[in-house]
Amino acid sequence: MNFIAWIVLGLIAGAIAKAIMPGKDPGGIIVTILIGIVGAFLGGFLGNLITGTGLSGFSLWSILLAIVGSLVLLWIYRATTRSRSTTTV
Repeated sequence: MNFIAWIVLGLIAGAIAKAIMPGKDPGGIIVTILIGIVGAFLGGFLGNLITGTGLSGFSLWSILLAIVGSLVLLWIYRATTRSRSTTTV
């Protein structure tokens, strides 16, 4: 799948991940979109490792991988920002 397709897929995956894991994020929609894009690349990379072949096109498998990658990154992002924001000195 080419670079532009992964970006578009990442936008969609970020929106779906935000819908699955609603909540207040410090970065707002821009950070969610970026997490979706990076999550799509992460999902594609893991898909290539799992299947051993390159993913191509907007298949159900590539969409699921992008959503899972976005959910993982959104969870990590929330865990790291929540721990920083609740720490008092």
